[in-house]
Amino acid sequence: MTPPLGAWGLTGTPVPLPGGHRNTVLRVGQHVLKSTRRSEAAITWLLPVARHAETCGLSVPTPLRSSLGTFLVDGWTCEPLCEGGSTPPKTIADKISRLHNVAADLPQRDGFASARDLLTEPSGGDIDLAGMPTDLVFQLRAAWSAISLETTLVHGDLNPDNILTDTDGNVTVIDWDEARRDHPLFDTVTWTDAPTPIIKQAALAWEIACSWQLEPEHARSLVPSFTSALKSGER
Repeated sequence: MTPPLGAWGLTGTPVPLPGGHRNTVLRVGQHVLKSTRRSEAAITWLLPVARHAETCGLSVPTPLRSSLGTFLVDGWTCEPLCEGGSTPPKTIADKISRLHNVAADLPQRDGFASARDLLTEPSGGDIDLAGMPTDLVFQLRAAWSAISLETTLVHGDLNPDNILTDTDGNVTVIDWDEARRDHPLFDTVTWTDAPTPIIKQAALAWEIACSWQLEPEHARSLVPSFTSALKSGER
């Protein structure tokens, strides 16, 4: 896939960046181009996310408009390059929890569904339950139904590589591709030392569901531990 560099006035040779298991991520000078399956509305949804994050002491790379006036061109987006060292999620737990509170009224992202929504809806984001075994779908929904109905903005993929701290101590959280409105446990589980079995099962169920079509080998490798926990009554 060749990114439309001219749409953002860029020149040069794109250089692949690490990460991006589901998307292609390229650096062009001080910009990052990403392939995406998201809609224009889903990319636009990230703008208030960045504003809310700033009030919590976090930076979020804001999508840049192309010369066409859109954030999305031929399946690509562009944003400023962010640099820094990887940081454990636990170090920004208080800021993310604050973000959960200040962004509580943010509407659902276009094309996405929360775990609560997926108890009755067949798809949302990268999840398509209709393409999964019926018995497994029943088990996934059972895991999600065990958590409360609370929902708010979640990043959805907090890991050290997505949290960058520069030499001045400024923190930037990148890769909001899986961000949506959902239960905060999908963020807090990444820094909780001993998450409850219910939280672990709900998070594992999500990982299986959202990886089933895009990373099938990974998703299927998680199923045995998920189902064995159910059989042992670990709830």
